[in-house]
Amino acid sequence: MLDLRPSPIAGTWYDGNPKRLAASVDECLNAAQLPEIKGRVIAVIAPHAGHVYSGGVAAHAFAAVRDLAPDLVAVLSPFHNFAQYPLITTKHQAYSTPLGNIEVDQSALAELQSRLKIPLMAIAQDREHSLEIELPFLQRALKNEFKLLPLMVRAQEMDVAQQLGHALAQVLKNKNSLLVASTDLSHFYDQRTAGILDSEMLKCFESFDPESIFQAERTGKGFACGHAAVAAMQWAARDLGADKVQILKYATSGDVTGDHSSVVGYGAAVVLKT
Repeated sequence: MLDLRPSPIAGTWYDGNPKRLAASVDECLNAAQLPEIKGRVIAVIAPHAGHVYSGGVAAHAFAAVRDLAPDLVAVLSPFHNFAQYPLITTKHQAYSTPLGNIEVDQSALAELQSRLKIPLMAIAQDREHSLEIELPFLQRALKNEFKLLPLMVRAQEMDVAQQLGHALAQVLKNKNSLLVASTDLSHFYDQRTAGILDSEMLKCFESFDPESIFQAERTGKGFACGHAAVAAMQWAARDLGADKVQILKYATSGDVTGDHSSVVGYGAAVVLKT
């Protein structure tokens, strides 16, 4: 029996019924209209609001990996709750969703810690939604069962993200793996302002220059709650041979709710080795 991380968001952030969840995720994946993608997908960027709000955007990232069968998926997300630790992972042996359990790759976690000077703190029963929200999409999109490398980045410092990215690439370099970075964009601006801020941050993502992501945050030109997670993923992906980021979809919560006075921005992208 695996020690399971219980889901704190099944039934609220996404459907808690397995059949309805599978059907809703599949519907989003089937509806995603992808541009031509040239190259091998090394990583994806996806938003992490409730499926009803950002699922249509997230589906574009995961539709791009529907033909993949990685053995290991590293998901990097922010950590929205208080914690004194810069880098966090789960203490549990597996994540539980209504679609089944996903085992955590303990050997990959141990190897990553051995390559990091920063402690990777394992905690039990975290309530972080931004990592878990991507899992049902992975469970429906990927062709096989996979193990999980869950990484929550609380630290917002560039040197922490850079060290994590380089160490992660070393762990993944000889593995059949996929990287996922979880982030939303600007929060609670009107639709027009959000579009300006989010366009700037998506340009930073597309430039494949992780330092520019931190620069946009510092100068207030663009915002992403998972900017450090995205930057760490980009450093890892570059080390793994990726050379291009392609934006697939952008929308806001206002496009779903009809309320454009205060919105959250969502973007989906792929990171490619061309």
